[in-house]
Amino acid sequence: MKTKNKPIGIKVGEIMTRNLITVPPSRSLLDCAKLMTKKRVGSLLIQEEGVLKGIITEKDIIWALTKKSKKDLSEIKASDISPKKLITIKPGADISDAIRKMNRHKYRRLPVVIKDKVIGYLTLKDILKVEPALFDIAQGYFQIKEESQKLARAESPEKFEIGICEECGNTDLLYNVDGKIICESCKDAM
Repeated sequence: MKTKNKPIGIKVGEIMTRNLITVPPSRSLLDCAKLMTKKRVGSLLIQEEGVLKGIITEKDIIWALTKKSKKDLSEIKASDISPKKLITIKPGADISDAIRKMNRHKYRRLPVVIKDKVIGYLTLKDILKVEPALFDIAQGYFQIKEESQKLARAESPEKFEIGICEECGNTDLLYNVDGKIICESCKDAM
């Protein structure tokens, strides 16, 4: 494997998903959510007469759900909340280019196109399945929430269990501090 600024040697077309799940622009968000659940995917391509019109992701649906009522979800069309600017990639591009493009636009998915025709779909998950060593490169692009805290907890010799805190009586993650089994809140208060 080469550095993140150089080609890796694996082409997008070699690892892209070819079984596309598409919906027309008029499909309701509620129907999109049901289809995503049924197909166990996190996004759908919006196509009309074979032309890519957009992408709708689970994040888009969650955003709409927080802004609208459930009734409205059956009336809102997929094209209404899909990002207007489409970012795509060609099948001959190196996956290092795909990772950079995903980072630049803060996307985890890219439609793969030839002459405006969608032929596949590439996700960060696809890339990491084929080349797990790229996790280090991808990690630099996509910040893992609470990354430093998670790493510190994983490296800590301090172990925890779930139970009732001897100090406050709450059920929580417990730590053994000086022979006393206490929750994190009580531990921080010491």
